Amino acid sequence: MSARVSGIISFGLTTQSLERLGHFYEDLGFTAGPSERIPSHETALLGLTGGGTRLPLRLGKACVALDCFDERGREYPADASAADLCFQHFALVTSDVAAAWERALKSGATAISKHGPVTLPESAGGVTACKFRDPEGHPLELLQFPAATQMKWQGDGMLGIDHSAISVSDAAASERFYVALGLSVRSTTLNQGEAQAALDGLPKPIVQVVPMLPPQAPPHLELLAYRVPLGLSAGPVRANDVAGTRTVWASDRDALLCDPDGHLHVLRKRS
Repeated sequence: MSARVSGIISFGLTTQSLERLGHFYEDLGFTAGPSERIPSHETALLGLTGGGTRLPLRLGKACVALDCFDERGREYPADASAADLCFQHFALVTSDVAAAWERALKSGATAISKHGPVTLPESAGGVTACKFRDPEGHPLELLQFPAATQMKWQGDGMLGIDHSAISVSDAAASERFYVALGLSVRSTTLNQGEAQAALDGLPKPIVQVVPMLPPQAPPHLELLAYRVPLGLSAGPVRANDVAGTRTVWASDRDALLCDPDGHLHVLRKRS
């Protein structure tokens, strides 16, 4: 019987500078808990030796773990673009995307969207968004929804995580993988034009966006299948590599899975 998931529990980000990256995410609006040792059974599941230190973060109902492993891996690929297959961000919902963008840049972010927040056409959701990288290279997105949609996110400031988006080489193959896990496909869009180019920091991108919804959402998953430019692979990624972002799912078993493009998924058994 194949594994099934019910929802995203958290995200794991690998860091080689726990204190520095922790301060960055606190500046964005996350709340940090006390640091703790990573349990040995978790590192063993990830295929790593030794242990590590974890800094748990919360944003609304969302949880993110910054993990600094004793067994160090590779830094984030310096020349990777938003289309390349190591790309995975999570999208932070904010009530004021312009203010959040300025705060991120002042805290050490590097812009992917060179001209700041852009409003996408209605066919692409009509959201105002921008992409950037944290000080170690992890990509992130800021989202401000149109007023009618934003009502489901109550409050001011940084509100939570709407979804995680991953670049994939073959949308159909990735759909099959995630449907087998228990996710369902929502309306697919084909995003292109000046606003998409400004958002991605790429010339004339054409990207198929496939929302994949788990039974319990948010957050959900989005597949980004770039037709132009074609995404490049950075080769196999391990959990201790800075690009080794992990999506942690509530499931019927404990396991580590790789999707067709090598994105890492940790399944945790829930009774």
